[in-house]
Amino acid sequence: MLGAVGAWWLLPARAAVDAATPRTLRFVHTHTGETLTATYFDGARYDPASLMAVDHLLRDFRNNEVHAIDPALLDVLHAVQAVAGGDTPFEVISGYRSPATNSMLRGHSSGVAEHSQHLLGKAIDVRLRGLPTSDLYRIGLQLARGGVGYYRDSDFVHFDTGPVRRW
Repeated sequence: MLGAVGAWWLLPARAAVDAATPRTLRFVHTHTGETLTATYFDGARYDPASLMAVDHLLRDFRNNEVHAIDPALLDVLHAVQAVAGGDTPFEVISGYRSPATNSMLRGHSSGVAEHSQHLLGKAIDVRLRGLPTSDLYRIGLQLARGGVGYYRDSDFVHFDTGPVRRW
């Protein structure tokens, strides 16, 4: 269970994780049903085997194309979780997108960027179990570690490691 959701703004120090602390994230992919618990940083270095497992889980599920995911994106998620409290899984809506998938999605929605950070493995669309997406969005804004988008109607938040911006 997530703690003190209504008072997330009172917890900025929780987002500052000791650099030597192992970092673990849990995921469930909403489209494939796959789950993953990955200790992607062991306290000294990023773990290549865990990063490969994350790359696979966050692949373009439409065509199974795998791309390296930016470890800094995982650090953003870890910081978000530190502020939110708890260790519930991130529900993944979209990770990496191949050019073909991105083009197809752009043809169906005005909300898909032509040069999306998803194409670079630097973006993810998620929910965090037990936390309203509006609070997840506010936490992302507070951290100011890249792009943060709130998709209220689709009930997810976009995080990326591009320039700090919001929508």
